[in-house]
Amino acid sequence: MNRKYFFMSLSAFISLIFLPGLFSCNDVNQNTMAMSNFIKEDNEILTTDTATFGNGCFWCTEAVFQQLEGVLKVSSGYSGGHTPNPDYQSVSTGTTGHAEVIQIIFDPKKLSFDELLNVFWQTHDPTTLNRQGNDVGPQYRSAVFYHNEEQRQKAEMYKKKLDESGIFDNPIVTEITPFEKFYIAENYHQNYYLNNPTQPYCYYVIKPKLEKFRKVFADKLRDKN
Repeated sequence: MNRKYFFMSLSAFISLIFLPGLFSCNDVNQNTMAMSNFIKEDNEILTTDTATFGNGCFWCTEAVFQQLEGVLKVSSGYSGGHTPNPDYQSVSTGTTGHAEVIQIIFDPKKLSFDELLNVFWQTHDPTTLNRQGNDVGPQYRSAVFYHNEEQRQKAEMYKKKLDESGIFDNPIVTEITPFEKFYIAENYHQNYYLNNPTQPYCYYVIKPKLEKFRKVFADKLRDKN
């Protein structure tokens, strides 16, 4: 089966099984963002959801998800480790247990968690353990840090269907684990591609990836031109 067609079909299948829902949480802070946040916009209350993914270098993944219509904010950071207050230098040693992640604040009326999962699994290799391309180490592992039971069920369903489909040559090794804390990365990591488009890694690695992504997900982009 054509890979693009399979992902489109699977996304539609999952959306039929899981009815969209909104979740709230009273405890909201920088390290433990709630699944539902409330943002006042033009005198209206906008209810937003949160997703946290690890799928390689956060410079790349941030640039990808920033392109989507319905994404309000993408922050690069660290999750899933055992060392408090990690920084880039310590995470890069591979000893803190953290993954480089992005945390996405999105409008569920415009973009569903199912669609985010679709983008997640199509824009990295979920079959390589602790590696994405030339980036090697547990900090680059494939991971979904779910914020509630519905996200867990959707992630596990999607992973199971993908494995059964044979789309990938090897088994998917994506970690699906409960979200605990998010440590935002240093300021210079935020909006990295937007601020450094001519930097060699951005130009030779991220730019070609974005060009492919924009072709596959043309109907999901905030800027469709």
